[in-house]
Amino acid sequence: MKKLPTKKKKINLLTIGFTQKTAQDFFELLTKNKVKKVIDVRLNNVSQLAGFTKKQDFPYFLEKIAQIEYLHELDLAPTQSILTEYKKNKGDWSIYEQKFLQLMKERRIETKLSPELLDNTCLLCSEAKPHHCHRRLVVEYLQHHWGNINLVHL
Repeated sequence: MKKLPTKKKKINLLTIGFTQKTAQDFFELLTKNKVKKVIDVRLNNVSQLAGFTKKQDFPYFLEKIAQIEYLHELDLAPTQSILTEYKKNKGDWSIYEQKFLQLMKERRIETKLSPELLDNTCLLCSEAKPHHCHRRLVVEYLQHHWGNINLVHL
């Protein structure tokens, strides 16, 4: 009898930006969507502008409020030069996108992460919407390589 190919299990990968959200809205979104882990993809997570998502406070809040694990993954963050060129020098998004995707390729993130690790995980960045945020690019890059991601932007 001929063996049929097995279908890859779809993983649920979410993204969220904390800007323009209250702490209550933020944590309720994570809880309602059954997030098990938050992976912080910000290069800088210590700024006072980060509010309730500052590095020294955020893991505590996630655990105590929603029993969510925290991980800061710099391999999924842009380099300082890519970020500076885009943010401070008012760079072009399409150039940022190309440079960031090339960085993901060079870092070979598809081999460093596993779909199982990312199931029911939420990628965190600061941007309110995913359109011009690297968290969207990370997921699209992984989708291209793995092909089994169910994406939800919160």
